[in-house]
Amino acid sequence: MKINPHVMAIASAGGHWVQLMRLRPAWAGLRVTYVTTDADFHQTVRQHAEQDGEPTPGFHTVTEANRWQKWRLIKQLLGIAFILIRIRPDVVLSTGAAPGYFALRIAKLLGAKTIWIDSMANAEELSMSGKRIGKYADLWLTQWEHLAKPEGPKYLGSVL
Repeated sequence: MKINPHVMAIASAGGHWVQLMRLRPAWAGLRVTYVTTDADFHQTVRQHAEQDGEPTPGFHTVTEANRWQKWRLIKQLLGIAFILIRIRPDVVLSTGAAPGYFALRIAKLLGAKTIWIDSMANAEELSMSGKRIGKYADLWLTQWEHLAKPEGPKYLGSVL
């Protein structure tokens, strides 16, 4: 891994994105590229960088999609693949939903380290993506101690 790794932080809009933004201090000083499903978040990312005294990070959007929108999911998958191949991050981190799932799967194939932090909103059970991502995540975390299992995900304290 490089001395100053390139992190790709990806999440769908809404609560997943809010949680991802709360993690920003974890990658302070690193080269970061954000990916989400809402182009309006670019301004927020710029404002946070300015407030933190950081350079403006990279920013990309992909198609919004869910499990009932198969063609949109394919478009989202292709968009994420294109971004990953183009920017070649060292680490891909997600707090959830389809974009994060696809990103971690592809990133693993490309040799990047992968981190999944399951949504805080999923207090009773893991998210659908969270249940499926485990074997592709180098670090697989849950926000809830009672959801942790020996085979994963791990609970390392409440990080959000």
